[in-house]
Amino acid sequence: MSSSLLIVGADDLGIILKKLSSVGFHEVFHINGRKEKTVKAGIPKNIDMILVLTDFVNHNLSTVIKQKAKSQSIPIFFAKRSWPSIYQTLIKGRTTINN
Repeated sequence: MSSSLLIVGADDLGIILKKLSSVGFHEVFHINGRKEKTVKAGIPKNIDMILVLTDFVNHNLSTVIKQKAKSQSIPIFFAKRSWPSIYQTLIKGRTTINN
């Protein structure tokens, strides 16, 4: 199952992009989460899930994205910027969505 994912937070995703691809996320959009101006960022179209990396995100941006996701009925999940945390969160998220 191919899914699109919006990641909010972190300056650089590095190897995480390859790992996301290996678990079925072939369309990954990224919003840097530290700068205040990114609070105005919108959610790209056709996003299946949103992942907020909690240790690298502006608090206001996290709140705004959470509100936008809710208003658009897009599932949103939170994880630290480590592959084990991301992987576990996304697998649980997919299970929740598919049930």
